Amino acid sequence: MKNNIIIIGMPGSGKTTFGKILAEELNIKFFDMDEYIQEKTGKTTMQLFENGEEYFRDIETETCKELMGYNDILISTGGGVIKRKINIDILKNGGTIIFLDRPVDKILEDVDVSYRPLLKDGKEKLLKLYDERIELYNEYAEEKVINDSDISVVIDRIKEIIKNNENVNIM
Repeated sequence: MKNNIIIIGMPGSGKTTFGKILAEELNIKFFDMDEYIQEKTGKTTMQLFENGEEYFRDIETETCKELMGYNDILISTGGGVIKRKINIDILKNGGTIIFLDRPVDKILEDVDVSYRPLLKDGKEKLLKLYDERIELYNEYAEEKVINDSDISVVIDRIKEIIKNNENVNIM
């Protein structure tokens, strides 16, 4: 049974914010994949990226495997987890993937690029990443939720998907 919920989406889409709230409301454990990696390695994402993006992506793939060893959890992935199909295969095997799609103009309004390694070159990079990744998010997601409203409305949308998804037996 695929009892885990995995949230994918662009940096700044709200994955961690919504993940924490949902996990609390569903009374399940929450993992922010980037925070998990930082705790595991003792290094920030920025520090890990200093060794190259591939180095970070290798750690990310191992983390996908580790987290799928749990049941009844909610995971907020890093925005680039979709760059490796193996990550998606691992995650789909143990959970249902929900794409939290926030309009890029809304992300641009409030994203802080200073602590996001792939956005350190400025907000123009976010537009480029969006263009590069949007197709993958849509392809890999089993469900999609638009983050274009109040938090409570979006939470309700996600909970409705979880409730109606026969592969998730959490609610």
